[in-house]
Amino acid sequence: MTLTPRLDILGAALADSSRARMLCELMDGRAYTNKELAGAAGVTPQTATAHLRRLEQAGLIQATRSGRCLYHRIAGPDVAEALETLSALAPSDHLYRAQQRKGARLKMLEARSCYDHLAGRLGVAITQALLDQGDLVPDGAQYRVVPSERWVKLGVTLTGRAPLARPCLDWTERLSHVAGPVGREMLSHALAANWLRRLRGERGLDVTPAGAAALRQILGLGWEGG
Repeated sequence: MTLTPRLDILGAALADSSRARMLCELMDGRAYTNKELAGAAGVTPQTATAHLRRLEQAGLIQATRSGRCLYHRIAGPDVAEALETLSALAPSDHLYRAQQRKGARLKMLEARSCYDHLAGRLGVAITQALLDQGDLVPDGAQYRVVPSERWVKLGVTLTGRAPLARPCLDWTERLSHVAGPVGREMLSHALAANWLRRLRGERGLDVTPAGAAALRQILGLGWEGG
């Protein structure tokens, strides 16, 4: 009997490009049906069912039935953070080559949801601005949150159990963005206030003119609105 972690189970679950695409689709924090994930992975619904069962058995996703539909989502924030960290270790040259092609503009690199918080170039820029202005202070494996009026303007209540904020390694920027309750509330507020809007059929997010104005006013960030 082995007493070492069963990394082989996780490795086997991840060792398929179709399953990897499904996990990437689920990393926006929402729940999707078998048919939706089959379309994202480019496989038949029958094949998707087998892949999703494998991911669920590995503890990476969970399924919830609503009416006649079965919805799948990432199993939790710990799984999402682990997947984001693994993504940062994976080769990503293809993303930058695509971005550099004439006319190519990959929204996912600029702003996207990482499970329940903001990621991409915008997520990293916001985190750096909060660090520069002293609202976040590095504190070991987490961020210490310093109360200020900026948090209220960003829709963050600063309530709940610590840690309220922690760094999450951004897989495209290779720098940290903020995760935890603070990151979750910022993304939720930005979507509710129409500062950000989800792109249909994509994980990326668009910054609206209202969002660009808010970023400039609250954080001093210059960002082009969509």
